[in-house]
Amino acid sequence: MSNAHHRKKQPVLVRQQLLDVAARLAASEGMAAVTLDAVSAASSVSKGGLLHHFPTKNALLDALFESLLERFDANIEELMRGDPLPQGRFTRAYLRAVSGLKDRPDDSRSWTQVTIALLAEPRLRLRWRHWVQARTEEYIGTDSALDAQVVRFAADGLWFADTLESHDIDGVLRRDLIDRLIELTESNSRRNSP
Repeated sequence: MSNAHHRKKQPVLVRQQLLDVAARLAASEGMAAVTLDAVSAASSVSKGGLLHHFPTKNALLDALFESLLERFDANIEELMRGDPLPQGRFTRAYLRAVSGLKDRPDDSRSWTQVTIALLAEPRLRLRWRHWVQARTEEYIGTDSALDAQVVRFAADGLWFADTLESHDIDGVLRRDLIDRLIELTESNSRRNSP
């Protein structure tokens, strides 16, 4: 007789385990490898158990994206708490979070796959757009200056370059680039929206 029915159910832990496995599969083999069967097998969770949490592959991918976004948000919040200058605080945190992905291999590989999926999946692009709009509205009082917007666009370009591994931006050049962008967020000029 199996002990399965005697185990204490921990749905939150099982859900997180499934998301972790999906992220590892995406990072190591690409988004195409994230199938319900593959996640079930790699997590040792039955297909029925997986379907209880994620009834479709799209539901799993959406949840994976939300999980990454929550960690990204938490990182930005932590960086903002450590920044004493209110003006441009969100933009500096965003830049540091984006540029720091390269230093966190697990997050970087997962975000690489999700970023590529963003290009192909309209619902993920829409979710990202909502995230950007919400942050833009939330920080309009401190981060609406033209220079802050330039820095966020530059951060997106750096993120894309890191994702595609299209540029060799390492060491001193990377540090100087980020320092210069940080300076733009701290300048007193052009603080108002265009």
